[in-house]
Amino acid sequence: MYVCSCFGVTEAQVKKHAEDGACTPRQIASACKAGTDCGSCVRRIQAILGRGACPRRELADQGRPVLSTDLSGYDALDEAA
Repeated sequence: MYVCSCFGVTEAQVKKHAEDGACTPRQIASACKAGTDCGSCVRRIQAILGRGACPRRELADQGRPVLSTDLSGYDALDEAA
């Protein structure tokens, strides 16, 4: 099912980015542009992120340093949209 119709981003893609360390709608947007056009999907992205575990959030909750995740390898999603 599509989460972002503007860029053709699916729920599965959002979940994959979350598994790879994107824990906020802004980080998802950096990975695949979802939420950066009309913005109607941002609340849905927030709901998806709220349901899953976020490795970076878990580290922060434990008081451990959180390093930024390089999401630059996801340009292929931009081309597919």
